[in-house]
Amino acid sequence: MTDAVAVFVPAPDLTMTIENVDGSPDIHLHAGGQGVWQARMASALGADVVLAATFGGETGHVVRTLIEPALTVRELAVAARNGAYVHDRREGEREQLVRMNAEPLTRHELDDLYELALIEGMKAGVAILSGPQDDGVLPDSLYRRLTADLTGNGCLVVVDLSGSRLAEAHSGGPTVIKVSDEEIDGDPLSAGRDLASTGARIVVISRGADPSLVFHGDEVLTIEVPSLEPVDTSGGGDSITAALAYGLAADLPIPEILRLAGAAGALNVTRHGLGTGDGAAVRHLSERVRVRPLAEEP
Repeated sequence: MTDAVAVFVPAPDLTMTIENVDGSPDIHLHAGGQGVWQARMASALGADVVLAATFGGETGHVVRTLIEPALTVRELAVAARNGAYVHDRREGEREQLVRMNAEPLTRHELDDLYELALIEGMKAGVAILSGPQDDGVLPDSLYRRLTADLTGNGCLVVVDLSGSRLAEAHSGGPTVIKVSDEEIDGDPLSAGRDLASTGARIVVISRGADPSLVFHGDEVLTIEVPSLEPVDTSGGGDSITAALAYGLAADLPIPEILRLAGAAGALNVTRHGLGTGDGAAVRHLSERVRVRPLAEEP
């Protein structure tokens, strides 16, 4: 297996963040959104990353030019404009000043996007299915069909979704499910067992500062990471997802994949950039990550 990962990125965002540098505003423009952040971290770890993404309108044109050259883009030009937001981080915390939603894709655009994502996922052998930030861009049922078609043709599918998108993808039979405990109802242990009961090889439930829960076969594990001072907790979960996908693509042992995932998430929250980090630094930190059975005392 090669270290190739395809990332399904419907409607990536144009992001504008205002920072404070020596008392003056400093404005940063980036391509963003869940799939872009996941792609960045997977690439940093060494994966050959391909994005299957849509671009439309003025925002889409700018987003396309901002995507890093290290990421290969299979782009689909659409009429629907990409979304955008402005965040103010001059006081330390992110404050959203304005959000412009992405527009819905047409039926023909959806057909073309599905075809693009299917072929790129099959070619790579490992695919991450991410979601657009906005509702209504594409039907949730697309995730069930795409998951089923990819796994049915030998692709390992990693999903990082919530709500009805997760439910649809889950019914398609993904290989790995990553979800935040903030995005599930009820007890994380019960939810994790339910998600794993239909055949997912690995289910990871991130829990903020608490150890992530992992459901693998009959085992329930925890990922314990070193204590680090957070700068921005946004993007930590996406870094976990990226490392899970990279580990599958690199055919690493499950314990090593989980340690790498924990390290990627922990290191990302010490940085201002989302989905960023040095691959060598992640690997070094992973040596300090502990994967233990849930009942085992540290």
